[in-house]
Formats: sequence, C-alpha cells, structure tokens
Amino acid sequence: ELVKDLKSSDVEIQQNAMETADCYIAALDEPCRTKVNKTTINTSPPLQPSLSLQNESPETFMKIMERDAEDRRVRRIAKAKKATALKDKGNEAYAQEDYETAVKYYSDGLAELRDMQPLYTNRAQAYIKLGKYKEAISDCEWALKCNERCIKAYLHMGKAYLALKKYNESRNCFEKIAEIEPGREKMVKEYLTQVDLEKERESQEMNAMQAFDKGDGKATTVPQLLEKLSRPGQMPLYYCGGLEILSQAVTDCIGQTLFRLNNGFSIISSNDTMTSCLLQKTKDPDNQELCVSVLKFWRVICCGNDENQKMLMKCPVTRQSIVHLVTSEHVAAQKECLALLYLYSQIPHGRRLAIDNLNVHMLVRNLMACISKPKQQQENTAVNILENFTAENKFCIQLRNVLTDSVIVPFTTILRNISKSNQHILPSLISAVGCLARDDVICHNFAHDPECWKAFLVAIRQCSACEYKEVLYPMLGLIINLSTITSPVIQKHAVSLCDCCLGLLRDSDGGVITRATGVLSTVLPQSSEAVQHVIQGDVVRTMRRLLKRTGQTAMKYAIKTLTVCTAASHLAREELVKSDKKLSILRHLLGSSCDEMVSGNAALCLAHCLELEGTASNLLGTDIVLLLLRHAAVDAKRTAVQQNAAIALGKLCQSEPR
Repeated sequence: ELVKDLKSSDVEIQQNAMETADCYIAALDEPCRTKVNKTTINTSPPLQPSLSLQNESPETFMKIMERDAEDRRVRRIAKAKKATALKDKGNEAYAQEDYETAVKYYSDGLAELRDMQPLYTNRAQAYIKLGKYKEAISDCEWALKCNERCIKAYLHMGKAYLALKKYNESRNCFEKIAEIEPGREKMVKEYLTQVDLEKERESQEMNAMQAFDKGDGKATTVPQLLEKLSRPGQMPLYYCGGLEILSQAVTDCIGQTLFRLNNGFSIISSNDTMTSCLLQKTKDPDNQELCVSVLKFWRVICCGNDENQKMLMKCPVTRQSIVHLVTSEHVAAQKECLALLYLYSQIPHGRRLAIDNLNVHMLVRNLMACISKPKQQQENTAVNILENFTAENKFCIQLRNVLTDSVIVPFTTILRNISKSNQHILPSLISAVGCLARDDVICHNFAHDPECWKAFLVAIRQCSACEYKEVLYPMLGLIINLSTITSPVIQKHAVSLCDCCLGLLRDSDGGVITRATGVLSTVLPQSSEAVQHVIQGDVVRTMRRLLKRTGQTAMKYAIKTLTVCTAASHLAREELVKSDKKLSILRHLLGSSCDEMVSGNAALCLAHCLELEGTASNLLGTDIVLLLLRHAAVDAKRTAVQQNAAIALGKLCQSEPR
C-alpha cells in the first residue's frame, strides 16, 4: 500500500507516504545507507543562444577560422618551446644519473605537449634505468603513436621486454629496427645476441637449480668445495688442490652455472692469497703454481659459457691481472693467460667483453712484446689473439691514438730483424697488421710513418736475399694496400721501393711477381722520379710480357703500371709502340676483358700512344674503331671506361682522319 502511495499522482498522498517511509527507516536498528535522489530537473531552460556563425558571410567565416588556426599555431609554438626546455632539463638530469628528476621533467614536458615523441622515448629510457619496465613499454607505445617508424621506441621497448624476460617480444622489437632501417643490421644483430644470451642464461640457471634440488652428485659438490675455498689464510697449495678438484666438478654447463649461482667468482676474487698470486706480488714457486691453477680454472669455468665469461671480466682482479700476465716471466703463467685470452678472442661476444673491460693499449703492447720473443714459444697464440681482435671495429678505434707505441714501433723492429728464429711468425703478424689497416685512420697512420717504410725496405731486401718467400708475399700485399694512400713518405721512398720490385720481377715465383707488379702500380703514380727509374729498368717490356701470359690480378696491376708509365714518359710510349706497332695487346684487352679497370686503363694507355706520330696510321685496317665505339657508347656501363674510350677515339680520328 505504501509503495502504491509513493507512486500516486496526487502530490499530497505522495508526500504523506514519504513521511511514513521515513518513520519506518528511523525505527531500524542500523541506519539505511540509501538516500533519496535530490536531483531536480530544470523544467524552464533558457533559450539556446543564436548560432551567429551560421548567419555570417563566407568571407567573414573564413577569416574567423584563419584567426582561430593562427591562435592555435601560436599557442602550440609556445607549448613546444616550454616542452623543449623541460626536455633539455630532463636530459641534464639523466646525464647526471638523476633518473627520478629526469622523469619529472619529461612528464612536465608532456603536460605541455602530449604528442612530442622524444619526451616519451627519453622518459622510457629513464624508466629503464629505474627498473620500471612496464612504464617504459607504455611510453614507447605512445611514442610509436606519434611516429610509427621511431627507432628509439623499438630499441627501448626491446630492452624493457628483455629485462622482463619476454624474449619473443624483445626479439620482435629489435627485428623491427632492421626492417625500418636495414643499415642498422649490425647493431640489431648485437641486440639479438643479447636476447639469445639472456635466454640461454635463464635456461642454464633453471637446469642447474633442478639438478641441485634432485641432489645430483656434482650439483651438491660445487657448493661444498666453494665453502672450503672461501676459508681465508690457507697455504697456496691448499687452494691449488681445491681448484683442481673443483675443476673436475664444473666441466659441464650445470657445474659452471652452479659455480656462478653460488657466488664462486666473488669467493675466489676476494681471496687475498689468490689475488696476491694473480697480481704477482710474490714470486715464490708455490704462489706461481697457484697463479697457474687459477688461470686454468678460469678457462675451464668460462669454456662455452658466455655468462661466466661476462662475470669473469667484471671481476676487478681479472681486469687488473690478465693484461700484465701476458708478459709474465713465469712461462706457465704466461701460457695459461694467453690461452684464456684466446678463448675470449674466438667469438664476437667474448671479444667485445675483453675490449670493453681490458686496457686495449697495454694488451696490444704486451702481445707485441710476446711476439717479439719467439724463444718463449707463445708467439703463435699471441698473434692469433691479435688477429682475432682486429675483427672488431671498436678494437681498431681504441688503437688509433696509441698505434705508434702499441703496434708500429714493435712491428718495424721485427721487420728490421727478420731471421730463421722469427720468420715463421711474420706471415700471421703481417696478416694481423693488414686487418688493422682496414681501419682508414690506422691505414693513414701507417702510410705516413717514416720508420714503417724504412723497415719495409730492409725487410724486402732481407727476404729476397734469404728467400723468405712466405714472408715476402704477405708483406708485398700489405704494401699494396698501404700505398693506395698518397703520402710524402711514400714519395720519398718510391725509387727505392720500385727498385726492389724490379728485382723481384725476375723471381721464379709467380705470386711474388704479381705482388711486386701491384706495388709498382700503386707507388709509381706518387713519384715521377720513380717512373723514370723503372722505365730505365726496362719495365715496359716486362709489363708487355706479363700481359701476354698472366692471370687477371697480374693483368690489372700490369696494365695500370703501363698506363702510368706511358702517361708520364714519351720514351715509354715509344718503347711500347716500337715493340708492338699495331698495339695488339691493348686491342686484345679492349676486346676480351670484362673488367672495368683493365678496359679503362687499356683505353687510356692507347690514348697516350696515339700522341706519337704515325701510331694512328699503323692501326688502319684493325678493329680499333669498333672496339672504342663499343666501350664509348654501346656496351660501356661505367663512366670511367666511356670517358677513356672517347678520349682515345678522339685522338685516333684527329691523328688519322681516314
């Protein structure tokens, strides 16, 4: 009945029903939380304002819209200016490692301008430093809404996913970078390697803990042995024995991982006795033996285990000792140290770890010192380590400013003193130096170093006299690469170098002849004096002979040498035309070679010879016009060949209109 009255259309009955209901509610033991809706509806709203814009003329309407757009533009510029200032402050805080403050500034900047992509990526980077990976991912997603090709967003998102152990998502982010910018493929490959390493580390640790929980023999042995090794103040031989037993327990991945999980690296590196022996503070036999035992153990624990390699390089005592032990007077310690470094040098991840954590300048200097002393029998390992490290650009970059002290001085010293005792190591050492010279700055430094070129001359003469052809061959290759750089030092020694090469052209070894010709082709353009010297040495006839019966590489070098000589010397042109009136060799090269360098130089050499009176007439009745036309117009795809062929054709027509 009460409900019926509450619904009544009679206002007086409805009011009485509400009062009755209030009485019932007041009589309850607990107060009712329900409240009467006091909302009232305005039954007399004001009339809608007139839509004045609709009544304006089109011209006035457009002016209003333009003014509004301009106001918006001005406001956005002001906001962008404030946001940029806040971003700069955030960057300063980030540089000072104050990441919380950096986040605050970036957030304030976003409050000014919500679609400023750099603020999202910068804040994501700061969040990663703070370990707030989900927040970082969210910011990267917003950055991608601002710019769907934002590389930084994918980079930071990939890092955040990796930290959260979401390996597939992380991999997808990094692969997206390579898809957007293929030029960043090398960087992407390094990040993908990190993903694989982290995934492998997690798998290793999971398997190791499962083995430990099952009570497997080796799994329980590792913690027990580490506990014994952690006891301070024991005799060196006590630790030697412990490391030997522990080595047998960590030969597989599970043992290596359990060693890491049980703080094995910190236990050993914090042991004063072991640290003292690694730093060679005492040189008594027992400490030397312990030093060898520790180095052997490091190699066992790191073999095939990337995470352990990383952990070892993070140990201060390792970084401090391993470079110095390369030149240890204790042969066994030096051998084990080099073996450990060689382990790191074999894979890119290991090389980068060593480069990032070791003193590269001192490492290379000590490796070169080791190579210089072949009597210790460790030079092969040392040069292999050096050659492996040259595969990393960062390694070469770090050597640029210390190249003379680290490499050039010891290298030239070895070149000046080639003998039976060290000739076996020279080919590998020269190869390693050649790998270093792939770096433009290092190549420039070698090309401009006077002592280097003096040493080359001494070495060529020594190798020629003693017939050390296994040394001579790679050395000539290195000289070819270095002499592509124009240098006053090379110009100074050009005559002597070319004189040595003229002698080598009489060698019975075809490889030596080819490379001697290669040196002539790169050195002669730098010295007119050297050109005159080799022409007097009958180089034109020798190059003609080589062009008749040699392979493609020798052909390239020979035609270039001949072209340089005919360009600089009237006598060289006369000798070539006198020995081959119809220039059959040059025509053969133009007709048969598909190599741009050979064709281009053959055309240019022909043009030089056409400057001699009567040469063009000798070519009447040959196919020379068709050959030059083909290279100048129809078949030539490269400008250099076209240009040289056109020059030759022009001189031919000018000299012989027929």
